Amino acid sequence: MIQVFVTGGTFDKEYNYLSGGLYFKETHLPKMLTRGRSTLDVDIRTLMMVDSLEMNDEDRQIIAHNVQRSASTKIVITHGTDRMVETAKYLAELDIKDKTIVLTGAMVPYAFGTSSDGFFNLGSALAFVQILEPGVYVSMNGRHFQWDKVRKNLKTGYFEEI
Repeated sequence: MIQVFVTGGTFDKEYNYLSGGLYFKETHLPKMLTRGRSTLDVDIRTLMMVDSLEMNDEDRQIIAHNVQRSASTKIVITHGTDRMVETAKYLAELDIKDKTIVLTGAMVPYAFGTSSDGFFNLGSALAFVQILEPGVYVSMNGRHFQWDKVRKNLKTGYFEEI
């Protein structure tokens, strides 16, 4: 079974047509898995719905606590892209044994339809979590990166190896 922890981020934001702002309502993951015709055994649990720019170490502690307590050895975490690498580092420094942890997110909300990269990134993360060795990874743009060898390029909007 793959455990998916939802933490928010652009991935799950909705668009307010009146104000033009983005907000959180509920996760889109169950709909995405159904739409993608996934046959994986997945358990989805929403831990929080926050923008990663507002995420702090207390939030990371909640994520870490749930990762450590999970019976699953394969864990995907949906996360905002701005602080994803920081959370990956936080988890890696806990030296969690025998678990493959993949963080993923989106630059464009899933609610925006076909312009969102969220659907692709979720599928990639679910595939990578099944084949990678235990450790902490970031999966974006169809690639996977070790937690300490990745950064978000703020000029291009892509994640890249360092």
